[in-house]
Amino acid sequence: MATIFTHPVIAIGLSPYLDLAEKRKQIILIAVILTILPDIDVIGFRLGIPYLHLFGHRGFTHSIFFALVISFSTTWFIVKNTGINFLPVWIYLFLSAVSHGILDALTNGGYGIAFFSPFSNQRFFFPATPIDVSTLSIERFLYNKGYMVMVTELIWIWLPLLIIFVSGLLWKKRNK
Repeated sequence: MATIFTHPVIAIGLSPYLDLAEKRKQIILIAVILTILPDIDVIGFRLGIPYLHLFGHRGFTHSIFFALVISFSTTWFIVKNTGINFLPVWIYLFLSAVSHGILDALTNGGYGIAFFSPFSNQRFFFPATPIDVSTLSIERFLYNKGYMVMVTELIWIWLPLLIIFVSGLLWKKRNK
């Protein structure tokens, strides 16, 4: 998996394209949470749920279906009783939520992502997996593998998202 530090970079990198005056900061915070939420499935390890089970690690909560449902319901909750346009908020939250599985499918460890869960539990990686997988152990991350994980994440995620973020700021400034 990508680290908990890196998943939120997607929501932040895309944030300049969210053109809202009302509730903007709250929506960005919710998007950050949605980028991390799929890893709630690690609770399954403590509950004895096998890794490759539908609700195991990188299973249902990493799926496109989960991203659709959680982003749709969250958007509905945010925009109800407001004048905020549903579609741009939903697109932003969906991209934030679905990014988790996409980033994890770019890593070089584990058993892949169940993108099509609950309809299929088949696991997938992308053909290229340039990101070093992060360990779930804080101790192993700090003393063993963390440096290389962060280097690959900086190159393959942080730098591209920085370009997207700055481009969004320039686009926003130009269109004012």
